[in-house]
Amino acid sequence: MSAIDETHDPARTSWIESANGHPDFPIQNLPLGIFSPPGHHARPGVAIGDRILELSGVGALLPEAVGHLLTGTTLNPLLALPSADRLAMRRRLSQLLSDPANRDALTPLLHRAAECVVHLPAAIGDYTDFYVGIHHAMNVGKQFRPDNPLLPNYKYVPIGYHGRASSVRPTGVPVVRPNGQRKGPDEDAPSFGPSRRLDYELELGIWVGKGNELGRPIPIREAPQHIAGYCLLNDWSARDIQAWEYQPLGPFLAKNFHSTISPWVVTAEALAPFRLPQPPRPEGDPQPLAYLLDTHDQQHGAFALELEVRIASEQMRREDTAPFVLSRGPATNMYWTMAQIVTHHASNGCNLQPGDLIGTGTISAAEAGGFGSLLEISQGGKAPVTLPTGETRTFLADGDEVILRATARADGYVPIGFGACSAVILPAP
Repeated sequence: MSAIDETHDPARTSWIESANGHPDFPIQNLPLGIFSPPGHHARPGVAIGDRILELSGVGALLPEAVGHLLTGTTLNPLLALPSADRLAMRRRLSQLLSDPANRDALTPLLHRAAECVVHLPAAIGDYTDFYVGIHHAMNVGKQFRPDNPLLPNYKYVPIGYHGRASSVRPTGVPVVRPNGQRKGPDEDAPSFGPSRRLDYELELGIWVGKGNELGRPIPIREAPQHIAGYCLLNDWSARDIQAWEYQPLGPFLAKNFHSTISPWVVTAEALAPFRLPQPPRPEGDPQPLAYLLDTHDQQHGAFALELEVRIASEQMRREDTAPFVLSRGPATNMYWTMAQIVTHHASNGCNLQPGDLIGTGTISAAEAGGFGSLLEISQGGKAPVTLPTGETRTFLADGDEVILRATARADGYVPIGFGACSAVILPAP
C-alpha cells in the first residue's frame, strides 16, 4: 500500500492561493480527471483549489513514463500504470505546484473549475456493484425479513452484481425518472409507468488500475496494486420496480438507468494518511475465508472518511435555502475491505481492466442519522422526512437534487475531499 511521504506534509502549501485551506482539493490531494476548458475538447487535468491544471502542458516536466500519456481524452492509460509511476507523477506535481518559481510557467495552464465541464475520467469497460454495507443490508432486510434480515451467505461472501457501465455519468448530469413495471402490495397486477419510489444510494467507487489476465485471480496481498483510486458513487434505485423484478435473478431495470459519480479520481497514494484498521467483526461472526484474509489488509484496509448526503428540493433552490442534511456517517461501516472486494471479484479468474468501476454498495450506519438511502430513513415510506420548507419526502420527487460528499480526516494531516457527486431528478418521459 502507498506510504506517507512529503506530498502529505501538512506544512506544504501551494502558490495557487485557493488551494490553501480548500475543503476538497488542497495540494495534499491532487486528484486526476478529464475536463474541457471553455470552447475546447476534453483533456486530462488535476484539481488544485478552485483551478484545474491542464496536464498535457506539463508532460515534459513529468516522469517519462507518464508524460506521453497525457494527451488523450481518458485516464485509462494512466490508471494502468504501476503505482510507482503514479507516485512519481504525484511527487513531481506537488513540487511544481508548491514552488512559486513555477508560477509564471504554469499559470497559463490553469483553468477556473467553475467555467469547465467535467467528464467521466475513464472509458468504463465494466461496472460492478457490491453490497458490503452491512448496516444497510440489516436495515433493509428487517423491512422484509424481520426475524432473519441477513441471508446466510452474507458474512462469508462479498455479495455483488454486474451493473450497466453505459449509464454511468459524472456529477451534474440530470437523472430522468425511469419508467418500469411496478406492482404494489395491494394491486392485483403490475402496471407500467414512472417509478413512484425513486431513491439514492450512498456509495464509494473503486477505479481499477492494473488489470489481471483472464483465468488469473488476484491474491489478496496484491489487490491494492490493482486499485488506482476512488470516487463517490450514487447508484440510483427505483425501489418499486426492483421489488417486482428482482426475484429470482436480481437487479435489472431498477438499477441500470443511471449511476452518478464524482468526476475526480482521488488516488490511492493521496489517501495513504487516512488508512485505518478494518473494524473487528462482531463476536460469533465467521472469519473471512483464507483467500480473503490478509493481516496487513486487516490493519490498514479501511479509511477515515466522513460521508454525507444532502437534499435540495426545487422549492429550496428557488428560495435559496441551504441543502438539508439527510445523513452523515463513517466509511468504516463496510463489512468487507476494498482489497477483499477486488480479490473476490477476480477470484474465479474474471479479468478486471484499467478503468473498470466497482461500487461498494450502500454505506449506512446502524442508527438513524447515518442511513445511506431514503428507503432506510423513511422506513420504507412509513416515516416522511420534513424539509426546511415544510415539504415532506418518503422517496425522491421530481426537481430534487441529491448531493453526496466525502472528506478524509486524520490527526496531523490536511483533510482532503472528493468533490461533489450530485444530480437533479427530471420527470419521466
